[in-house]
Amino acid sequence: MANGPPPSGLYLLSELPSREVREKVRFLGCVTSYSTASATLRLEHQYPQNGPSVVAQVNVDLVLERLGSQETRVGEWVNVIGYITSIHPSTDSRKLSGHGGPMVHVQALIIWSAGSLNVQQYETSVDALRPKKSSIGGNNIPSDTT
Repeated sequence: MANGPPPSGLYLLSELPSREVREKVRFLGCVTSYSTASATLRLEHQYPQNGPSVVAQVNVDLVLERLGSQETRVGEWVNVIGYITSIHPSTDSRKLSGHGGPMVHVQALIIWSAGSLNVQQYETSVDALRPKKSSIGGNNIPSDTT
């Protein structure tokens, strides 16, 4: 029997709608807004370019004491580890926020700036972790060790 919390899975933001509520995830996103009233970051990452525009609404209540201005600045890329609290398909999210794509709500456990980041290299690296899709098997995504 393992001790401690489960590891987080490393995902692209666009993959989050296909995950499960209460699943622990790690992902990268670009800050598009921050609400001090609700302690919520809105993150986006348009990848793949022709894919759906997924938005992550990240509640940062649990990390407010350690949250700096760098992690809330619009245009900043941040890493998030947290639990998915809800997933809204395209039609539901339009009613909630005016956004047409899927929306995922995440409770952040840890958040930190990505610093100097080559986004294209990150996308290539995460894609390389994925097993090649075959006509027989499913698409299992490996877990991170965090």
